[in-house]
Amino acid sequence: SMEQASPHQLGALAKDDRPATVAMLDHLIRYFGAALPQLRGGQVPLAQEAELVQAYLAIYRARMGTRLGYEVCIPRDLGGLVIPSMLLLTLVENALKHGVNPIVEGGYIRVSATRERNALSLKVADSGRGLDVRQGRGAGLANIRQQLLMTYGSEATLSLRSAEPRGAIASVSIPVK
Repeated sequence: SMEQASPHQLGALAKDDRPATVAMLDHLIRYFGAALPQLRGGQVPLAQEAELVQAYLAIYRARMGTRLGYEVCIPRDLGGLVIPSMLLLTLVENALKHGVNPIVEGGYIRVSATRERNALSLKVADSGRGLDVRQGRGAGLANIRQQLLMTYGSEATLSLRSAEPRGAIASVSIPVK
């Protein structure tokens, strides 16, 4: 079962049996998809959420191969700031599902965090399908808007804009003490 599989065993599996690996990755992706909504609620340190994002992207990378490139740029000194649980992951999931995965050549996802005075700015940029073909896709984003409103009132913002030459950038700004 999955719990006992070491990275070494997974590596061996990948070499011997690509179809089994793909099936396992698909199960993992479905598992994440089912488990994530249950995990929403509460606040977590940014560093902890970043770990989850790294794991999620690594699984997709194993599934998509060279079709997916990514980087997660979270400065260590921001790692202790708390954010709503699953916020960053939901943005990444949205970029993968609606931006990068649907196009043949895939794309790149960059996750970053910066601090501007009393606000923490989180960004997920992708080089996938632009916004025009993605309108109305993303219950995830509606959930984030709701969560931000309930947690911070009007002090937090979520914006989605087009990236150049193509793709999208989702930005969230939340107040920090």
